Amino acid sequence: MRSLISARLKSLALAACAGLMLAGCASQPDLASKRPVQQAQAAKPTSTAPTSTLQAAPAGRGAVLAPGQLIPGLAGGASPQMTLPPPAAGPLGQRPSPDASGLVRVGMLLPLSGPSAPVGQALLNAAQMALYDIADERFVLQAYDSQGTPEGAIEAATTALSHGAQLLLGPLFSGEAKAVAPLAASAGVNVISFSTDPTIAGANVFVLGFLVQEQVRQIVAYAESKGLKRFAVLAPNSAYGQSVVEALKQFVPASGAELAEVAFYQADGSDLSDVVRRLAAYDSRKQSLEAQRAELAGKEDEISQLALKRLERLDTVGEVNFDTILLPDQGTRLTQAATLLPFFDVDPGRVQLLGTLLWNAPGLGREPVMVGGVFPAPPPETTRQFFQRYRDFYGQAAPAIATHGYDAVALAAVLSRTNEIGAFTAGAITASTGFAGVDGIFRFLPTGLSQRGFAIMQVTRDGAAQVQAAPTTFESVQF
Repeated sequence: MRSLISARLKSLALAACAGLMLAGCASQPDLASKRPVQQAQAAKPTSTAPTSTLQAAPAGRGAVLAPGQLIPGLAGGASPQMTLPPPAAGPLGQRPSPDASGLVRVGMLLPLSGPSAPVGQALLNAAQMALYDIADERFVLQAYDSQGTPEGAIEAATTALSHGAQLLLGPLFSGEAKAVAPLAASAGVNVISFSTDPTIAGANVFVLGFLVQEQVRQIVAYAESKGLKRFAVLAPNSAYGQSVVEALKQFVPASGAELAEVAFYQADGSDLSDVVRRLAAYDSRKQSLEAQRAELAGKEDEISQLALKRLERLDTVGEVNFDTILLPDQGTRLTQAATLLPFFDVDPGRVQLLGTLLWNAPGLGREPVMVGGVFPAPPPETTRQFFQRYRDFYGQAAPAIATHGYDAVALAAVLSRTNEIGAFTAGAITASTGFAGVDGIFRFLPTGLSQRGFAIMQVTRDGAAQVQAAPTTFESVQF
């Protein structure tokens, strides 16, 4: 793998320099000159701009990675040219010891075998891109196979820590992260996990994945900015759907809006029709229509007869008690739910459809009722360029989560350039100004949760169009 990335990087170095990650390579200022304050007790930074992790490689960097800078596949042993310290003997210390060679070692725990191996490999591929783009030659990335299991993650983390890892990136799954956390804590090492499970956050574990509450918070803020104040949600009865509803209950009333309707359907969609019928108050609205028709039927004056003809064209009368509805689902279930709304007389022209990141998929506009719906997503231009570079490097498409592999390594590389002992402390990781990566701005809270700045996208017949740009500082984000 290392030989592949080295060969590709050598041939694409100039092209990369002209692209997103290396824009302005020749004149880009050193990151250290504008990084946010990293220590928790330090004075308030004078700049509110997040530290960018989309910068040029350090000055003097060659066209390929330095020998031993990437050490993949440690389960099979390192090659002679790869520099690994001897495994630590006895119990792990409370703080990682400085590397004898002055290197900064970061361990990456990925499922490189088992059912999730393709995802793990994509994360590693993206990590190598960031390693080339951002890191200086002191930075060493050591990849370990977690096998996608808690037991495998413990074994991988134990090996990484014994090899001097000062920070752990990954693992991918929440069960793995929960298993690794106590081990890393005993060694005084922080963990930045790719999971989206907020329950793993805290102490020494920080969650990089896209959290549901961040998606809900920002789509609610957008809807309210458009004057929409009465919310409904039609969600699958699953852990994901329930987390969306809990987030709505938190964010909707906070600004004076109302969560008017909450409806759950079976995760397989088997009862969707009945649930949407009740949500739309279809039967009571239809009864109201029939009552009005009966009242007008016995009248012969012209106005009554015209009103009766108008009612003959309707299925119900009266409006639903919400002006926006969140549909946190994807694929067939999403389009089925959306098309049932007008079937039960919920007018998409009067009720705004909202989504989550699950909507960030091609082809939604093929269903007419979805056109005009809005959802949060990472900044489209930076992600588009990342995925194009990935395809250029590796000859295949990357899964969406691959951006986390890039941003995690870029973040670690930027922090490592402080040349301070506390580069990976909680105070450094939770810099209040945050960081700007492929997926936009993000920052970690002392709780271990992350906050992000998403763009707002609108479904069109030709794809998704940006209707609100992603924020560039956290001062402009509504919390």
